[in-house]
Amino acid sequence: MVQIDRALRSNIKLRHLQLLVALDEFRHLGRTAEFLSVSQPAVSKVLTEVEKALGLTLFTRSTRGTEPTPAGESLVRFARSVLAQYEQTRDEIAAVQSGASGRIRVGSMGAALPVLLARAVGMLKDRYARATVLVEEGDLTHLLPKLRLRELDLIVGRLEPGYAAPDLLTEALYDEPMVVVVKRGHKLARKARPGWADLAEMPCVMPPPWASLRVKIEQAFYRYGLHPPQDVIESSSYLALSTFVSQRNAAGFMAASVARALQAEDRLHVLAMEVPVDLPPVGIITLRERAPSLSGDHMAACLREAAAEVKSA
Repeated sequence: MVQIDRALRSNIKLRHLQLLVALDEFRHLGRTAEFLSVSQPAVSKVLTEVEKALGLTLFTRSTRGTEPTPAGESLVRFARSVLAQYEQTRDEIAAVQSGASGRIRVGSMGAALPVLLARAVGMLKDRYARATVLVEEGDLTHLLPKLRLRELDLIVGRLEPGYAAPDLLTEALYDEPMVVVVKRGHKLARKARPGWADLAEMPCVMPPPWASLRVKIEQAFYRYGLHPPQDVIESSSYLALSTFVSQRNAAGFMAASVARALQAEDRLHVLAMEVPVDLPPVGIITLRERAPSLSGDHMAACLREAAAEVKSA
């Protein structure tokens, strides 16, 4: 333990951490060397230095490549966290020197991206044109690990209670109901009172099986004495949803603000029917222990302003 503590405090450099992350990404000495623009023997030498300093084997080598040991996986997580914090600090200092507003990394769930986040980014860029916004889309299973590794500054999307944890801070912005959409000109678009029986008999684009929304939608069918549709395409992507709704003459379930925006563009039609599904609010997720950043505060402020517009629309 003393040797590990001494090595982490004094001997491990940023270049060592960068090499460990690259090795974890490529799982191959040659590809890692190519990525880092060094020779393969140089990669082996640096890895050996790190392992000797720690007194641990971090990666196993074989003809098939390299694999992190349990100790290696722990150190890679540490390396990713340190490098992410280093990049944030570097970018903030550079922003102050140049008069820009820094770089903000946002994880976005589908319900927030097309309307809320788009408006917030527009506001941010109007005020700080030189600010850089990196947006990564996904669900919480994909985004939360990146937030915890400090590869993201915040997440915006539905505040699913099943993902609540002591290390996370959440801020609800507004409630976002669900609606049903079809393509323009669909026969249900001309029906005064379309119902769940209509949906049960047609193709549908549904959330993936592991999403809590999928369970709630299926329960709604059962509540009306119906079986859920059998002709199903599963996706949490709004691009996929709108594509298959149009191409397969299907119905899809979408956040109301996004659906209204697409309907205003004549891309989809929102059906005049109730979707009795209770959904968590849309909001912001951050790390409790993360030091606040100027760029992150600016982004959060813009998200709050954009949310007020969405609520009043």
